[in-house]
Amino acid sequence: MLASVKGLFLTLRTTFRRPVTAQYPKEHLPLQPRYMGFPALTWDYTVGEPYCTGCMVCVRYCPTQCMSATMKDNPLFKEGKSPRRKIVESFEINLNRCIVCGICVEVCNFDAIVMSHEHELSTFRRDGRRVRLEQLLEMGKRYQALTGWRPEAERKAEQEKGRLAAAATPSTSSQTGTS
Repeated sequence: MLASVKGLFLTLRTTFRRPVTAQYPKEHLPLQPRYMGFPALTWDYTVGEPYCTGCMVCVRYCPTQCMSATMKDNPLFKEGKSPRRKIVESFEINLNRCIVCGICVEVCNFDAIVMSHEHELSTFRRDGRRVRLEQLLEMGKRYQALTGWRPEAERKAEQEKGRLAAAATPSTSSQTGTS
């Protein structure tokens, strides 16, 4: 009898509690800061072109071989507007094969690939999970806008500039000297 009363009390106590789970399609929980979604390509807003040069390093190192890319000559380089001699012509990722390992991000020398927050990319077609260059760039632009992403070289240059500025300003201990 006592066990039944304890069970009834527990049921009544949890009945009015807020549910822990989210009703998924209608309700979305916020993503964690270190969440890794599918790969995306970044966009260089200063020049108006992708950072990707189509060098194929990410394709060679991908353990599942889910990527393919080709490159072409960059017309903006010939005009002197871009530092990149080559630029990506086509890029495709088969998200059915991607294991979201992040190796492509680690081996990219141009900061052209990021692990975006995209994870809801379901389709009804069998080949619908093949993401091409335009969609990869859109995913990257959304990620850059959401997180304020900048290339590693730009962040390092800004840190070095701050370090040099701090070293150039005289400290208070060096100003107090004896004559």
